Amino acid sequence: MSTTTLDRADLRRRNALFALFLLPGLGLASWVTRTPDVRDLLGVSTAEMGLVLFGLSVGSMIGILGSGALVSRFGTRPIVILGVTGLVVSLPVIGTGGALGAPVLVALGLAIFGFGMGAGEVAMNVEGAEVERRLARSVLPALHGCFSLGTVIGAVIGMSLTALAFPVLWHLGSVSVLAVVVLLIAIRSVPVGFGKGAPRERGARRDPAARVVLWRDPRLLAIGGIVLAMAFAEGAANDWLPLLMVDGHGFDAALGSAVFAVFAAAMTIGRFTGGFFIARFGRAAVMRVSAIAGAIGIALVVFADHPFVAAASVLLWGLGASLGFPVAISAAGDSGPVAQSAQRVAQAAVVGYLAFLVGPPLLGLLGEEFGLRLAMVVVLVLVAGAVLLAPAVGETRRGAAGTTAPSAPGDAPGDAPAADAPAGDVPAGEAPAGNGPAGDRNG
Repeated sequence: MSTTTLDRADLRRRNALFALFLLPGLGLASWVTRTPDVRDLLGVSTAEMGLVLFGLSVGSMIGILGSGALVSRFGTRPIVILGVTGLVVSLPVIGTGGALGAPVLVALGLAIFGFGMGAGEVAMNVEGAEVERRLARSVLPALHGCFSLGTVIGAVIGMSLTALAFPVLWHLGSVSVLAVVVLLIAIRSVPVGFGKGAPRERGARRDPAARVVLWRDPRLLAIGGIVLAMAFAEGAANDWLPLLMVDGHGFDAALGSAVFAVFAAAMTIGRFTGGFFIARFGRAAVMRVSAIAGAIGIALVVFADHPFVAAASVLLWGLGASLGFPVAISAAGDSGPVAQSAQRVAQAAVVGYLAFLVGPPLLGLLGEEFGLRLAMVVVLVLVAGAVLLAPAVGETRRGAAGTTAPSAPGDAPGDAPAADAPAGDVPAGEAPAGNGPAGDRNG
């Protein structure tokens, strides 16, 4: 096969991933913008809505924890199909649950959606890392930007349909049909068999020295704290922002959805432009500024009494949260020897998904007791703490022996992997390393 033919196949594969990364963002925003309507259809309290949202967190956690073994066993292509199929099935279930006033059915649909998003996006990250290696150029940041772009598109559509009082079931069902069409077109460019791990020899045991223990590694523990804080900041907005603006600042449902669209747009801008600032100033400086911006934005949303000041502050919240999770996950991957990279990413990711797991019900319970605005003080305190922990994500360069050393100024994550670096071989039971796991949940 000629180089030109190979390049064309890789470009088609990259373009297919752009479309596939956009789908979870589109589906997530479609759901989030209709949360006020679904809450009203279900007739539940804020605390009860938090328990409904718990289904999304549980599904996401199961998908993430199982993704490494699934990719290693079957390869990336089937797991990408599984992930998008989860989205296709879940959205009509959520819409039907809302129409029937059945909270359990909505929670089940959210769990299916979360599982598909968790497992599918990890597989797409493995694919993206391989395309990046083959093309010898940065691809993963733009892929994560496509997720955020999907949230913007979904938020704008959801805001418009909310204003028109368009039925939730028909809205989510239409997104499901679109996802089927995109999957059938894009999946043809994703090759079969990539990502399967080599089977371990019978009787072979993992070297105990290669085992990573989060709480015994001060730097990884600090990175885990950042992941926790920034995942909480992103997840809180994804789960509660429309309702926060409706219940906390007196917006109607359409304007509450519009504010979420502003947040999603800020996240998209931050992710598409963040690579430039990381390359120019380094990860630690960008993380510190991001956390400060996020904290200021959240503080204004909580304490500003003028509703439009609060709405404008969502820009700072979105920009601050946009790079926190992926930058911290990237730092976890290069915080130790090369052989431990996958374990370090997996442990940091689990900390982040713990925030996604406990965040919705915790904020719902606090919101029921104190109001959603004051509940967000928890998020504010965590993000303020990330400012102090920011030096932990400073760049390191891993030596040939697998040790880490400080990198030269200006080195940044997101550069194309070395041509001889293997991509996609994922040990069973571990989340694959990359520029961030699913998550980008959110994104």
